[in-house]
Amino acid sequence: MTKTITGFSKLTKEEKIDWLVETFFTDAESAKNTLKQYSNSDKKIQELHDDFIENTISNYYLPYGVAPNFVINGKEYVLPMVTEESSVVAAASLVAKFWSTRGGFKAVVISTKKIGQVHFMFDGDFDELQDYFDKNKTRLFEVTESITKNMRKRGGGILDIELRNKTSELKNYYQLHVTFDTQDSMGANFINSCLEVIANEFKNSKIQIVMSILSNYVPECLVRAEVSCKIEELYENDAEMYAQKFKQAVQIANVEPHRAVTHNKGIMNGIDAVVLATGNDFRAVESGAHAYAARSGQYKSLTNCEIKEGVFKFWIEIPLALGTVGGLTALHPLAKLSLQLLQNPSAKELMMIVATAGLAQNFAALRALTTTGIQHGHMKMHLSNIIKQLEASESEATYLLNFFTDKQVSHSAVVDAFNELRK
Repeated sequence: MTKTITGFSKLTKEEKIDWLVETFFTDAESAKNTLKQYSNSDKKIQELHDDFIENTISNYYLPYGVAPNFVINGKEYVLPMVTEESSVVAAASLVAKFWSTRGGFKAVVISTKKIGQVHFMFDGDFDELQDYFDKNKTRLFEVTESITKNMRKRGGGILDIELRNKTSELKNYYQLHVTFDTQDSMGANFINSCLEVIANEFKNSKIQIVMSILSNYVPECLVRAEVSCKIEELYENDAEMYAQKFKQAVQIANVEPHRAVTHNKGIMNGIDAVVLATGNDFRAVESGAHAYAARSGQYKSLTNCEIKEGVFKFWIEIPLALGTVGGLTALHPLAKLSLQLLQNPSAKELMMIVATAGLAQNFAALRALTTTGIQHGHMKMHLSNIIKQLEASESEATYLLNFFTDKQVSHSAVVDAFNELRK
């Protein structure tokens, strides 16, 4: 049977499923049942999900958890987290509790500028182009007024438009570099709409517009979160040595890119989980964060650590373009619920909450790495998943959980113990 099809998007959902299971699965009935099991029984909810993307045939569920005991700028929070990785939520919760008795997390939004660019080619004299831009700059603001009207009422809008000469990097390449404040909206559609109108007004017979698009690299949409305490409050045994090892772990991530990537991945475990739960764009956040980590020309840690005059300080600075209105935040019931759980934060407040989640996750990872080792806690959490994969009975699961209470957990060790038990 051929595996190519014409007009797939025009088929009904049932027809799509029938073609897929009959073409690609040996057990068509089992595949169809799995797809249907994950389809929402509430017709309105399922129709809502179907409209998010194209060719929807089911839903792919991820666990929705919560991490309590976060204190940020003196305010108590429970953080919603969507992730499939064991120990992420537990680690965030433990760290939140730890710092709640040591002053909590402090966070501040440094800046909120977002960026869009009109990329174009111009084969001519730069002074002529600069003169054309200067004469038309005011007009470029004017043509977007119908789009920016409501945003300006809320205190946002277009902040500035610059002409940038990029011909040293690419022949005849220039750009209009536009900065925005989108207030509580993530603003992707707003920014792109403004850019297209600006490009249409700016083009002439000598200017060839290539594309108009927002940038997910937003180094001036920046937030900082930090924790600090006296060294002796940091760890119950050998606090000074532990603090120094912790600092050295951060320093290593600042000089060794192989370590920095894994270090920052751990940060994103916390950030992505809250970004997903609130209906924001985790791919945009990821790409922007990693670009920021490489802004010096070498990929480095997003966190920093300082020990000074007996005080331990640990902080993160990270660009986060987030929204609390519009997009998926207004459509997905769980995204709306997440924002309610976070006490309906503004976009700035959400930036501080998300940065804190990343800092907490990194603190948990570094604390484990520099003491018991990362696998000690992680594999304990993963033990129940291994037991489920083995399809152990309730009594077998209880035995295995007890058996590994004081033993090193690994997949092979659990399998061996399970097989021995079955004998």
